[in-house]
Amino acid sequence: MIDEAAVQGLIDRAAVSDVVHAYATAVDSRDWGLFGSLFADTLFLDFRSFHPSLYKTVTREELIGITRSIEGLDATQHLSTQHRHSIDGNRATCISYMHAGHFLTREGQQHACFLYGHYTYELVRNGPGWIIDRYGLQITARFGEPRLFEWAGML
Repeated sequence: MIDEAAVQGLIDRAAVSDVVHAYATAVDSRDWGLFGSLFADTLFLDFRSFHPSLYKTVTREELIGITRSIEGLDATQHLSTQHRHSIDGNRATCISYMHAGHFLTREGQQHACFLYGHYTYELVRNGPGWIIDRYGLQITARFGEPRLFEWAGML
């Protein structure tokens, strides 16, 4: 006998992880259409560990504008691992470990800054899929040139 609830749980976990993976892909490829499709119209952002001003409710358009500042970098690579899911009906939380490389050439020299930590995504079921309505970043370690974000105009 097939346990329908268990099967639906697996489907939901995969769908939530698909959103988390799409987030990293959208940021690194600068695909702002894809990026915007992952979020509710209004959401809560908690990126205080990156900058104290990034703890607030924002619209999807405001979030896209904030995140687009990453275009000041030459490239980024966000890796998302060890997803831990909690799903309760139409709400889900996914904690994802993060390793993010940020790269910039300045005055002929190449610079990099790596951030390590985890994201906490809170999602709501949206028809057949899921969208993020709250998410946060907790940086636990940094390596490299921390001024890179300032040089890129992100701070």
